[in-house]
Amino acid sequence: MKIELLLLATLFQGEALWSADSLKSAAPSYSAASIVNSATNTPGALAPNAIATVYGSDLSYDTGWLTSENTRGGMLPDTLAGVRVIVAGIVTSLYYVSPKQINFLIPSNLRSGDVTVFVAREGTAGPHLTITLHEAGPGFYELEPGMIAATHANGEVITRDRPAHAGEVVVLYGTGFGRTTPAVISGLISMTAAQILNLSALRVSVDGQPVDRGRVSYAGVTPGTPGLYQLNLKLPDQVAANPEVRISIGGSSSPPAVHLDVR
Repeated sequence: MKIELLLLATLFQGEALWSADSLKSAAPSYSAASIVNSATNTPGALAPNAIATVYGSDLSYDTGWLTSENTRGGMLPDTLAGVRVIVAGIVTSLYYVSPKQINFLIPSNLRSGDVTVFVAREGTAGPHLTITLHEAGPGFYELEPGMIAATHANGEVITRDRPAHAGEVVVLYGTGFGRTTPAVISGLISMTAAQILNLSALRVSVDGQPVDRGRVSYAGVTPGTPGLYQLNLKLPDQVAANPEVRISIGGSSSPPAVHLDVR
């Protein structure tokens, strides 16, 4: 399975949240609490270059997603199904639009602090709300509830039937890891790797035990998928089945009770 498909599958799992009947006459409706990190579904974990989700009602009249036509020119689209998302006055890149859910990319050139965000739908705008961006708001995508979306080093997806093993190099996928070096162009579908800028502040734990930094060979953006990050990690030589894995970057940590399929 290509990692792009893995990402899209995890992004759309939350569609049932914040549901409401849609009326064409209504303006887009959402709240600051329903603008969340797309991996963790939490509102307090938003950062530059993170993939975020808006849950609400009447966000669009139709459904739109990435296609080969709307990603021409090497950029994600900034309009899908007649909908745009504006953050700090910047029209953002979009992954997916539906009446109840939008997945968008927070611009990579922003800094931490309060910014304004709103949804514009064919000439009608939703409420202008304030959200807070942090230097990082890391979280892992989940292939199924509580289990990290990850691959073996050969690209094969880690599942119950194809688990990881102690001492193996695995690749864990998430978003919200923060700015990078070199800096990325927001929405550009680039094949260039870029480590996180705050690499010295990265901490990884497996079942509550710190992992030696030498076991992390890469922590940065995933080439070819804007806003998606990966952590290339050599698992400890001794590890229990299905360990909890957490990362922290500065003062921000990924949520607890998120595990990796390991046997």
